Order: sequence, then structure tokens, then C-alpha cells
Amino acid sequence: MSFKEPAASSQPKQGTSMAGRNNNTEPVERDLRKSTYIAAWLLALVFYFLSYTLRSAPSVMLPELTAALGLSALGISSLLGLFYYALSAFSLLAGAALDRFGPKYTIPVGIATVAIGSILFIAGGLTAAVAGRLLQGAGSAFAFVGAVYLASQAFPARYLATAIGLTQMAGMLGGAAAQFALAPLLRGVLSWRQFWIFAALAILVTAALLAAATPRRRTIAARPRGSPKSLFAPYKVVLGNPQSYLCGFTAGLLFVPTIVGDMIWGVAFLHSGWDLTHTEAGIVASTVPLGWIVGAPVLGSLADRFGRRKPFLIAGAVLMLAMIVTIFFLPSLMVPPHIEGLLLGIGSGAALLPYTIAKEANPDEVRGSVTGAVNFLVWALSALLAPLYGWILGQLSERSQLTLMDFTMAAWVWIAAIALAIVLALFIKEPDSNRR
Repeated sequence: MSFKEPAASSQPKQGTSMAGRNNNTEPVERDLRKSTYIAAWLLALVFYFLSYTLRSAPSVMLPELTAALGLSALGISSLLGLFYYALSAFSLLAGAALDRFGPKYTIPVGIATVAIGSILFIAGGLTAAVAGRLLQGAGSAFAFVGAVYLASQAFPARYLATAIGLTQMAGMLGGAAAQFALAPLLRGVLSWRQFWIFAALAILVTAALLAAATPRRRTIAARPRGSPKSLFAPYKVVLGNPQSYLCGFTAGLLFVPTIVGDMIWGVAFLHSGWDLTHTEAGIVASTVPLGWIVGAPVLGSLADRFGRRKPFLIAGAVLMLAMIVTIFFLPSLMVPPHIEGLLLGIGSGAALLPYTIAKEANPDEVRGSVTGAVNFLVWALSALLAPLYGWILGQLSERSQLTLMDFTMAAWVWIAAIALAIVLALFIKEPDSNRR
């Protein structure tokens, strides 16, 4: 008896110590996993920065591209526009792939696709350039969608809007770098072909680091495998939720006045309408993406701090509307144009909040597909409205050069888009605070 009693009593102690060790190590493992996801998210921001740089880089090398490919201005514009069509379509694939396979290898594959597209773009010949531009857009679809997916793993839901705002800020910094830093480099330091080679190498290094840093996903949701159609099964959930459509169209309508109105037509409006020089027009037009750099994280942070999304979404849209009306219809107010552009960009930062709302309105297991669906709607709207706006300007103009009156009349397109976005935002349901 004396032998058995210590054995029996020692067994619970061993079990208790094991349980204690499990309880003590689980928070440490959880914190370590969060830290690795934060590191992966930061690397995804580098990818998004680089992808946005490549998206904007051709705008400062148009003479070199025109001479190398033998295209007209319209042909070059069509070639560069292929990026956005591929970006829109592959956003759906990126979201579905992240939900099925996780981020560890899915995002690096997208990054490597951009690198391959960068090399093809300078390989020589129009066919290679077309294939390269399409691959750049297809791979870049994994940048924002992947970064948002990693942010949702790295941060508590109450900080998600801030993280998404910081993600967009990284992209806009890349776009600004392409215009401010790349232009001087191409005038004596690098050739345009060397730029694409160095960009491809930087992107491949980012892919390797991201694959190493991203933790494996512990569980993968059980979904039917075998057919390609099953890969898109999460979209049955996402697209079956009316909130997904409301968020996607609201974000898209708030994006187009800056993406199309400023980044495509802003310099032409300021030069032809306000008689600014091309240099002055470029500086003023660049204040809009600079406003994004401020507005996206600030509005996201405020939405997280107060636990409300819709008030800041609508406030940003109202600020955009006020700036559009001021710029086109109330020039007598004498507000400095760079201040107007900056405020327009700050208000447009609210376009990121529907991404957060859509993720909170759908189950966690489809978080990648949610971002992919919203991203698809955003870029599809941009791809559709860009030629429509150009056609409207062409119909309004009675002479070869566009005038201030032409741009003023066409500005009703942006007023209608923002007003419709505000109306749609009223029907978006404020996410349950318990989800955060």
C-alpha cells in the first residue's frame, strides 16, 4: 500500500504540471505567431509599395516606351491600361487562393509573377510587353488583397481599419516615389530598362523573405477539392451577402474621382483649364495622392478609436463632394489649389473603410475572398468609368483642345458618383461591435 499511494498521488502532480506548462506556453506561442504575422504584413507592404511603383512608373518613361515599341500615344495608353484589367480580374483569384491555401506561398507566387512580368516588359517586342503588363497586373492583385489578409491575422479586429489605411498609405507612397524619385533617376543614373531589372530583383527578394516570414496556417477550412470551380466556393458566401455589393460599389464610386479624375485627367485639367504649366500642374495634381497618404490611416484610426465606420465614411465622402464643387464651380473662393487637392485626397481616404466593413460583415473563413470581391468591384468600376469620362469630354468639346468649360460640365460625373456613394453608404449596416 505504501508503494502504490505515492505513485497514485504523484500522477496528478505530473498532470497538473503539464497543464500548467500548456497554460503558460500557449500565450507565448500566440504572441509569437502574431509577431510573425506582423513581420509578414510589413513585407507585404513593401510588395504593395513596389507594385504601385511599377503601376505608375511608365508615366515618367513614355518617350522611351513610345520609341522602343513604336506605338502611338493611344497605343501606349491601351498597353498600360491592361494592368488594371488584369488587376481587377485576378483580385477574385487572389482572394479565393488565400482562403484555400493560406498566405505563406500564395502571396510570394503573386510577387514572383510581377517580377516575371517586369522582365518580359523589357524583353523586346510588343507581344512580350503586352504579356509583361498583364502579368504585372495579375500579380499585383495579390499585393493589397494579401496585405489586408495578413493584417486581419496580425491585428485585433478593433485595429483593422487602421491597418488597412496604413496599407493603402504604403501603396500611395510607391506611386509618389515613381513620380518624384524615378523621373530624376531616369535622366542620368539609370536607363529605363535597368530600372525594370532592378525592380524585378527587389521584388524577388521580397518574395523570398515573405515566404520565410509567413507562418503556416494551422487549419484550412474543409472545402470540396478537385475542380477549379471549388476554389471559388467562398464567393457563394461573399456574393450572397448584399453588404458585400454595397461596400464594393461605395468604395469604387469614391475611388474614381481620384483615380480617373486626378491621376489620368488632373494634369490636363489644370494645364488647359487653369493655365498652369505642366510642371505646376503635375505638382498640384500630386497633392491628391499625398492626401491619401494622410487620409487613409487617419480616417481608419478614427473609425477604430470610436468603434464606428459609417460616420467617417460619409464624412470623407462629403469632404470630397465639397472639394469637387469648390474646384470646378467656386473658383472665386480663392482656396490655394494644392490645399484643395490635399483635402480631396484626405476625404477620398474614406474609400478604404468599406473594405473593413465588408470583412466584418462576412465570416472570418472568407476574409481573403471578401477583399478580392471588393477589389474587383473597385477596379472594374474604374476600368468602365475611365473610357466613359473620356467619351463625355470628347462629346462636350467643340475644339481640339479641352477647355475649362468642358471639364466643368464633365465634373457632374464625379458629383453624381460621390452622391450615389453617400446614398449607398446609408444602406450599409454598421458592423456589430462584438465582431471587433
